[in-house]
Amino acid sequence: MTSIMPPFSLQGRKALVTGGSRGIGAAIARLFAEAGASVAICHFGDDSGAQSLGAEFASAGRSLATRECDVADEAQVTALADWTAKVLGAPDILVNCAGIGGKDKPFGDVTVAEWDRMLGVNLRGVFLVTHAFFPGMVERRYGRIVNIASQLAYKGAPGLAAYVAAKAGVVGLTRALSYEGAPHNVMVNGIAPGPVETPLLMAHSEAWLDMKKGQLPVGRFGQPDEIAPTALLLASETGGAFYCGQVLSPNGGDVMV
Repeated sequence: MTSIMPPFSLQGRKALVTGGSRGIGAAIARLFAEAGASVAICHFGDDSGAQSLGAEFASAGRSLATRECDVADEAQVTALADWTAKVLGAPDILVNCAGIGGKDKPFGDVTVAEWDRMLGVNLRGVFLVTHAFFPGMVERRYGRIVNIASQLAYKGAPGLAAYVAAKAGVVGLTRALSYEGAPHNVMVNGIAPGPVETPLLMAHSEAWLDMKKGQLPVGRFGQPDEIAPTALLLASETGGAFYCGQVLSPNGGDVMV
């Protein structure tokens, strides 16, 4: 069993991770559980991934609550909040990791429906889920919110206008909300990962993937387990206490600021 140093311990904390059945979300859920947190996740259309992760937790003597939720749907998010209260209690930590990508596509070929869905999941979803839990954190005077953005919010990329716009919105929301949360010990921060080897990334064309890998000083894509420790830092009581409105970027050197 992994031993987590006290400054990064989540012992006794309750965490909800959206998009937690695979990729970065699953890696964060695992690490949070190892750090002592009780964890619940939601997913959309990934029952097999959620069941597999639940079995993994059970084999380690841990429990994992899972639920399907389209975070772009207000009614489903309301139901998610009610479910979370029953199976987990009021969460101390919220990780907004639910997101969609898609193949790179010229801007002129992007349909309104595709644009709306991308911003619906990747930006509206962050708003809806955070809106459901932020007031309670403020009332209890404790919370850690970690929003998963992307380094493309800063750099941009050809063929990904909707995705980049949504993730830039997540960065802006993170910074704005941090001003409202910090006086109540609700610290709102984000992570802008570089290209990480997940199903979302690998959906791009081979040409796009080759182009992106060639831009990285490290010469490779990242792994979900290389992103999760940043989330642990921001989610911990001591480690995350002085981070406010920050968007940390483990990205293999793709963006240096």
